[in-house]
Order: sequence, then C-alpha cells, then structure tokens
Amino acid sequence: MSKTIPSDFGFGAEEEMLRDLAKQFLDEHLPVEKLRTLVAEDPDAVYEKGQRPAWDTALWKEIVELGWSGLAVSEESGGSGFKQVGVAALVEEVGRHALPSPLIATLNATHVLNQADKATARPWLERIAQGATASLAMTDEAGLWEEGWAPLEAAPEGENILINGKAYFVQDAFKADFLVAAVQHEGAHWLVAVPREAPGLKLVQDEIHDLTRDQATAEFENVSIPTENVVSREAAAALERAWPALLVTVAADLCGCAEWQLQTTTEYARNRKQFDRPIGFFQAIKHPLVDAMVAIDRARSLLYHAASCLDADDPEALQAARMAKSAASDAGAFISDRSVQLHGGIGFTWECDVHIFFKRSMHNQVLYGDGPYQRHRLAEQIIGSD
Repeated sequence: MSKTIPSDFGFGAEEEMLRDLAKQFLDEHLPVEKLRTLVAEDPDAVYEKGQRPAWDTALWKEIVELGWSGLAVSEESGGSGFKQVGVAALVEEVGRHALPSPLIATLNATHVLNQADKATARPWLERIAQGATASLAMTDEAGLWEEGWAPLEAAPEGENILINGKAYFVQDAFKADFLVAAVQHEGAHWLVAVPREAPGLKLVQDEIHDLTRDQATAEFENVSIPTENVVSREAAAALERAWPALLVTVAADLCGCAEWQLQTTTEYARNRKQFDRPIGFFQAIKHPLVDAMVAIDRARSLLYHAASCLDADDPEALQAARMAKSAASDAGAFISDRSVQLHGGIGFTWECDVHIFFKRSMHNQVLYGDGPYQRHRLAEQIIGSD
C-alpha cells in the first residue's frame, strides 16, 4: 500500500545532514584542482593509448567507511536503508564534484538486487554493505533494456549454469567486484551475480569521452556459475520495479553536475570583463544563465518528487522518474553547451575544468535513455502506444 507523499518530499534532518556532510567531505578531499590532476592531466593516455581513467582508491576506501556504498542496502542486510530522497541528495553532491568512483554503478546494482529474491540476493547485498562494488550487465547494443529480453544466454551444466554472450555499456566495470547480469534461461529470464574474476568473463574497454568513469563490454564465454548465484528467476519483474530508482540515481548525478557548471559559469561571468564591464552585465550572457537556472531547478524538483514517490511506494513512481530523467538530461545538455560557449576561447581548452563536467553530463544524458526517449516512453505509458 502506498504512503502519502509529504509536501517536503520527506527530506528531513537525516537527509540534510547526509547531504551537508557529503559536500563538506568532497569539498575537502576532491577539490576541482585535484580532480583535474586525477583525470585530465594526461587525457591522451585514455583517448589514444587506451589506458583506463584514473580514480583515487584511497578516497574510495574512506567513502566505504562513511557507509555511502551501503546507503541503499536494507538494515537487515547490513546497510543503512536510507530513503531515496537521501540517496538522491548524496548523489547530487557526487555529481557536483564529478567523483570518479564505482558509487553510481554500485547503487544501481543495489537497486536491482533489492527487487530480486530476498533469500538469494541477501548475500550479495551484504557484500555491498561491507564494501564490495558491483555493476549491471543488462543492456543491449543500443544501451537499453526492454521487457522480455536479456543480452546473455544461459544453459544448465550439472549443478551450475553456463553463460555466453555479450552485455554492453557496463558502467565502471573494471572497478566492480561482481556483475548483476540478465540472462535468458530455457525461455525464462533470470538475474545472476557473476564475480568479475570468473573464468571466461572478459571485459573489453569502451572508448568514451567521460574521463571520470570507465565503461566496458562484458563478454561471457562459457562462464560457469553455481545456481546459488541466481538472484531472481523473474528478471523482467525485478528490473521493472528497479527501473525508477535507476533513473532517479542518474538524474541526481546530472542535476549536481549541471549545478556545478552553472555556478562556475556564473562566477566567471562576474569576473571576466569586456568593454570595461563584467560580461554578466550583457543580456546575451545573463539570459542563458537564468534559463539554465530555471531548467536545473525544474529538474531538481522533479528529481525529488520522483525519489519521494519511490519512498512512498507510489504506483506512479516510474512516470515521475522518467519525467525527472528527461528534465535532468535536457537541463544538463543546455548548461553544458552554454558553459563552454560563455567561457569563450578558454572554454574549449584543457586548461578549463568545464569540459570534465561537460563530458560527464553528456554520458549521463544518454545513460538508460535521453530526454526524447524518456518522453516517448512517457507518452506510451500515459496515452498508449497506438
């Protein structure tokens, strides 16, 4: 039974404290100067030499100790069982700092495991609560998952199952300790947990613009796992229930990333002078920034509404989540374009930090479906597909 959605989105003292502590921690441990040194000091190493994007493993250990990776894990499985509005607030700060880490991928894997079979998913959730990282292997070559489909094939092999095929666009795959994969098994669709070191599992790094994460195609060649690793024998239902939380998580990262771009560009407009005036004086600069502010605030409002719908078990949570992802993708695209343009010539150079957030935003905009895709699915949901 759904609960009443509070007017304040259910954002209370605990959620506010989590958000403020996250901001304080990331301001101190990941200022933009450190981020630039970490991910943009030698971009050719990633773009041309195929090295994996860098991340701070020591910082990740501190994040695990703070309990962030287990926020979405229930208390009975050793996590915090935090409300979705609180998780969204944390992820917004993560996006605001463009944190290179497996946090987003692990949270999304947690959301799926939360909707799987409790008995078989619990050991994997307990591992996440203890600091293990995870990612989802469930999308096709278009980067989407559709009901009644799975990218991998599984067949019985004694007491085990044998997995073959490819799953695409696996987020932060090289940072994950295990993958939650969607497989077809004798006409049914299952979710299985696969350790990254499983024999026959190969990760092929994708070439992406975003320097704050890695992405891979997971190739399964006769990967044998025990049947106890099957976390759900009704993958379509589990993924459908988890879908709103996945969209909310990515939308939160988008909102935080967009807010950093807006604030940084506004500060630049105050300080950069042309014709003896700050460029922010001119309407050609002022109006786009105001439009960006309105778009981001709209997206953030839809984000927290969607998160509160999840907390209230509202049946319209998916609709609200698609609206949030659509608005956040559009707001991210708008401010990304304007932040580079309004920085002038320097905005196109590696010396300008804007491009780090621009590329993270671009990746998030299309992840699990961009604005037009979400609106198309909304139209099908609201008025039908005919």
